Formats: sequence, C-alpha cells, structure tokens
Amino acid sequence: MKSWEDVLAPVKKSQSFKTLMQRLKHAYETSSVYPPKDELFRALKLTPFDTVKIVILGQDPYHQQDQANGLAFSVNKGVRIPPSLRNIYQELSRDLNIETPNHGDLSAWATQGVLLLNTTLSVEDSSPTSHQDIGWGWFTDSVIESLNQHESPIVFLLWGAHARSKKRLINTNKHLVLESSHPSPLSARHSFFGCQHFSKANQFLKDHNRQPVDFSIILE
Repeated sequence: MKSWEDVLAPVKKSQSFKTLMQRLKHAYETSSVYPPKDELFRALKLTPFDTVKIVILGQDPYHQQDQANGLAFSVNKGVRIPPSLRNIYQELSRDLNIETPNHGDLSAWATQGVLLLNTTLSVEDSSPTSHQDIGWGWFTDSVIESLNQHESPIVFLLWGAHARSKKRLINTNKHLVLESSHPSPLSARHSFFGCQHFSKANQFLKDHNRQPVDFSIILE
C-alpha cells in the first residue's frame, strides 16, 4: 500500500518544492491567502493515494473569504453554495436522481476516494489565478503523474479547458478520462449539462471491480 508521503517524497525533497514553500510562507505573511494554511493539502489528507478512484480537477481555490477549504469546488457548511457547485448538483440530480444538497461540503466524496484537486492550491483574496505561476502547476502535475502510475484504474473528470489540458499526463488506455465544458454559469450549457459523468464514472468502477461512489450528500 502506498501513501502520498511515499509517492511525493522525491517531489518534497526537491529545490522546486522548497522554493514554492518559501513563496507561500511570504504570501501568507504579507497578504490574505486562501485556503487557511493548514488546509492547503486537505485534498490529499482526506483522500489517501491508495484509495483514489475518481479525480475531479479544479483550477484554483475560491478567492473570497471563508469559501476555500482545500477541496476543489467545495465550501464548508454554512457558506453559500457557489454557482459552479450549484450546476454540479444540478447535473448530479439529472444523472443519478440525487436530491440536491443544501450545503456545499464535499468531504463525503473525498473520504470515499474522490480526489478534489485544484491544480493551484492557493490564491490571494479577490485575485483569481494570482498564485498560478508560483510553482503549483509543477507540484500538482506530479500528483497527477503519480496517479497515472496507480495500480488500479482511475476515472479523471476534466471540466473546462484548463483541466482538459492535463489529459496529456494520463494513460487513457488504462484510465478513463471524461471531458466536458466547465460547470460555471458561463459554460455549463455547452457540454457539462447532460454529460452524465457521475453515472459513467461509477459504471467504469464497477466494470473494474472497484466500489462505486455514493454521490449523495447528507442534508443538513
């Protein structure tokens, strides 16, 4: 059984990672950065390497106060559900007839093997993509590349052009890659609505003798 500590050990020893951590330390000390520092790697903590079944790739965290919680597309209970997540819930309801949750906490997915990974793990207040060039791309590409070597087949859900650009890192003969437009209000109608990615992902898992994910979320 492998852990994230095992597979990312060489990455974390590299000068590139040390430089990234130094830049982050400075950013947290001099500006408002999200998510909270102790939640930067929450996606990896909640979804251990050997449990990953599905990967949902986001771009960078929500950039308003109290929104980002370390999981792509997720917000804590009590925080207003963002528009992209509302559209994800809408497609989930269409696809699997699941009742729409009244909160945006996706940790129940994460603990079942759904890695909710942003390709950039931090952002400055009110400045989307502000940390895109500080070194996160290299780190999260390493995460995806390690998952590509996973002994079990994985489903990658790539929503939007940015996520789809990561397809080059994935062996599509072994893993299932499902692509669509981003679930944001600006683009969801193009190919996200009606994509049926949730049912297709679970069918792939069943076909490969892996436990499907229960995408329903307990209502509060």
